[in-house]
Amino acid sequence: MPPTPRNPPSLWSPRIKQLATSRYARELALMIGLNFTIALVLVTTGASKNFLDTYIISNSIGFSIWGVFELLRLVTAGQATPSVALAPIAIPLGFFAGSKIAAGLGAKDLISYTVQDFTHQWHLLVGSVLVAVVATGFFIYYSRAESYRVDLQTERRRAAEAQQSETAAKLALLQAQIEPHFLFNTLANAQSVIESDPQTAKRILEHLNQYLRVSLGRTRRASSTLADEINVITALLAISSMRLGDRLRYCINVPEALQAAQLPPLLLQPLIENALKHGIEPAVNGGEIRVEARQEQDSLCLRVTDTGVGLNAGSPEGVGLANVRGRLNSLYGERGRLALYNHDPHGVVAEITMPLQGV
Repeated sequence: MPPTPRNPPSLWSPRIKQLATSRYARELALMIGLNFTIALVLVTTGASKNFLDTYIISNSIGFSIWGVFELLRLVTAGQATPSVALAPIAIPLGFFAGSKIAAGLGAKDLISYTVQDFTHQWHLLVGSVLVAVVATGFFIYYSRAESYRVDLQTERRRAAEAQQSETAAKLALLQAQIEPHFLFNTLANAQSVIESDPQTAKRILEHLNQYLRVSLGRTRRASSTLADEINVITALLAISSMRLGDRLRYCINVPEALQAAQLPPLLLQPLIENALKHGIEPAVNGGEIRVEARQEQDSLCLRVTDTGVGLNAGSPEGVGLANVRGRLNSLYGERGRLALYNHDPHGVVAEITMPLQGV
C-alpha cells in the first residue's frame, strides 16, 4: 500500500511560529553585527571610502536578502525546499532591492555607481557580491542548525511525553491491582467469622461499606496525602481488629506537620496487609503493628513495624510489596525505595523512603 500523502503545513503552523519566536531575534542581532563587520572590512581594504554609506548599503542588501529568503521559505513551506536551492533567487533579488533601498536612504546606488565607472569600481561590486554570498551561506548554515535544534527539542519533548504516558499507564495498572486485593482480603475476613460471630461479620461489612463510600473515588487519583493514607489504613486495622480481637494491637504515630505530604495512593496499605498476613496472624499470641512517619532532610520516611513471626527467607515477595517497589521506582527512581529487615526480638520492619513533597 502506498504511503498516505501528508498535507503541507499551513504558513502559520506551530513549528514556523516556534521558529519565528526563537530564531528571528537572534538572526536580527547577528545580521546587524555581520553587516557592521562587512562594512568595516570593505572600508579597511579600500574597496569603499565612506563607512556610513557602506554600512547603510550593507544593511540594506543584507536585510533584503534575508527578507527574500524568509518570504521564499513561507511560500515553499509545504515543499521541503532546501535553503541552498533558494539562494540563486534570493541573492540577486535581495542584492538589487537592497541597492535601491540604500539609494533611497541617501547612500549611493551601488549597482548604478559601479556600472557608470565599471573600470575603476568593479572591485566594489564584485567584493560586495562575494561578501553577500558568504554572508548568505553563513545564515543558511545557521538557519539549518537552528531548525535541527528545534526538531531535536520537539523530538525530546515527544519522547518525554510518551514515557510519561507509559509511566501513568503502568501506575494505573498497579493501582488497579491493589484495590481488589484489599476488597478480597476484607471480604475474606468477614467470611471467616460469619458463622462463628455474625455480629462481627456484620460490623466488618458496615465498616467496609462506609469505607468504600468515602474513599473509593479518592483512591483513583494519581496522588494522595499522608492524612488520606492514614485514614485508609486506620479503617483496615479497625476491620482486622474485629476479627483478631486481642491478638492485634496497633499504634499510628504521624506528626501533624507531615499530614499534608503527597504520596501515591494506597502506598501504606500493602505494608499493613503484609504485616497482618505474614506477621500477626501466624503468631500464636498475635502482636502489635506500629506505623510511623518522619522527615529526613528532603525525604519522607514511612515505617511499618510488626512484632509477628518475622521474615521468612524462603518465602518469595508477595504481590503487594512488589507493587509498592514498582510504583516507587516508576515515580522516583533511585530516590524511592522499600527496605525490609528484621525487628528485634522478633518481627519485621518495612520502611519506605521517598522525596518529601507538599510540605
